[in-house]
Amino acid sequence: MEQHGENPRQIVIAIIPARYASTRLEGKLLLPLAGKPLILHTLEQASKAETISRVIVATDDERILRSVREAGHEAVLTSPEHCSGSDRIAEVAQKLPDRSMIVNVQGDEPLILPRTIDAAVECLLAHDAADMSTTCEIIRNKEDVLNPNVVKVVTDGRGYAVYFSRSPIPFPRDAVNKYGSVEAALNAEPELVSRFRKHTGLYVYRRNFLLRFAKMEQTALEKTEMLEQLRVIENAGRIVVAEVEGGSVGVDTQEDFERVKTILETQTAESAIQNV
Repeated sequence: MEQHGENPRQIVIAIIPARYASTRLEGKLLLPLAGKPLILHTLEQASKAETISRVIVATDDERILRSVREAGHEAVLTSPEHCSGSDRIAEVAQKLPDRSMIVNVQGDEPLILPRTIDAAVECLLAHDAADMSTTCEIIRNKEDVLNPNVVKVVTDGRGYAVYFSRSPIPFPRDAVNKYGSVEAALNAEPELVSRFRKHTGLYVYRRNFLLRFAKMEQTALEKTEMLEQLRVIENAGRIVVAEVEGGSVGVDTQEDFERVKTILETQTAESAIQNV
C-alpha cells in the first residue's frame, strides 16, 4: 500500500494485539459481525487510514491467526505469556524497520475511524520531542466523569499528557467546596462536564521507544491506577495527546457486542460513530 502520510519516508505500521481469552466475553474477536469476525472489521478500518502502510494482527491463538490469514491479511503468532497488548506488539516490532512508527489499535474496536488513527499519527509526526501519542475525546455526560472505568487525561499547554487517572481530573475544587461533592457540582453546574477529557486506548509509538518501554519495570503509579501509560510518565517519557471527535465503541461485554452488531447491520461505521 502506498504511504500517504505527511512524511513519505516514515513507515507507519498498525499492529492489532489480539488475544483469544477475554474476562467478560470469551473469544469475542472471532464473534460474527455482519458476516465476518469482529477482528476483521477492526483490521479493515485500520487499513483505511491514509497514514498506515501496513497492518499486522499479533495474536496468541491459532484460530485468530487462521481467520485473519484466510481473509488475505497479515497475522503473526506471538508468545502466550505477554501480560499486555504493548508487550505483544513490542515482540512484533522487534522485527520491523528501525525508524518506523507503531500504531497500537485495540482489536475490539470494530468501529474505529480511520481519521482517528490518522490524527494520532500526524500528532506524533508534528511533535519531534514526543516519544508517543494517544487520543482523547471531550466527555459529554457526568456519568463518564464519575466512572472509574473511563480514564481521564489532563494535558499541558502544548498538548503533552500531565497525568491519566480513573478519578475526575482536573478536580473542580471551588465547585466541590460550594456543593459538597464532585457529583453535586456536576449536577448544579452541568457545563463543568466539558472540562474533562476521556482518554481512548489508541497509541502511536516511535519503534525504539516502544522496545524500551516494554522492558521497563511496572511503576508505583501504574500499579495504583492500573494504567500502563503512567509508566511512561514516571520514566520521563513524553506523550502528546490528540483531541479527536466521534465516540469510541469497544466490545467488552455481550451488551456491547449486540450494540455494535446492530450498528454494523444498519449503518456505516462513520455514520454510527457520530451517534455514540
